[in-house]
Amino acid sequence: MKTEFFPIVNEKGEIIGKESREKCHSGSFLLHPVVHLHVLNPNNEIYLQKRAENKDVQPGKWDTSVGGHVDYGETIEEALKREAFEELGIQKFEPEFLYQYIYTSDIESELVYSYFTFYDGIISPSKDEISEGRFWKDEEIEQLLKKGIFTPNFEYEWKKWKEWKANNK
Repeated sequence: MKTEFFPIVNEKGEIIGKESREKCHSGSFLLHPVVHLHVLNPNNEIYLQKRAENKDVQPGKWDTSVGGHVDYGETIEEALKREAFEELGIQKFEPEFLYQYIYTSDIESELVYSYFTFYDGIISPSKDEISEGRFWKDEEIEQLLKKGIFTPNFEYEWKKWKEWKANNK
């Protein structure tokens, strides 16, 4: 199996090194960039993916529409488009930048670049990465927070997303 390498970045996102996926996920807390894409339908519902049971991080939990690591040598925009295609089969979309933040879990530290897009085309979830996916109403998500259904990262970002929406009406 080929070793994946991620850029190691500072808090501004400037590349300061390179390390393997394994090392980044081993509790080293080396800051590495990831991309998130919130996919909304015309009814303003948000698409969530249920992570496959074989995932090494948060298997079987509902998560952001698209989320993935930036590979070493890849731009944020390239990673966003690659991940959207790999995970949901989406190719033609106009991402709008939301914000960036640092998220630290039990095993890693990520510099998250969040975007959203409106999309009403066909979504074809990757069977390797996603066990299911669907659009959710905000109220449904609110009722299920803190019940172990969503990834901790999604619950953290859900608060940021709601703040962003409230400030950008």
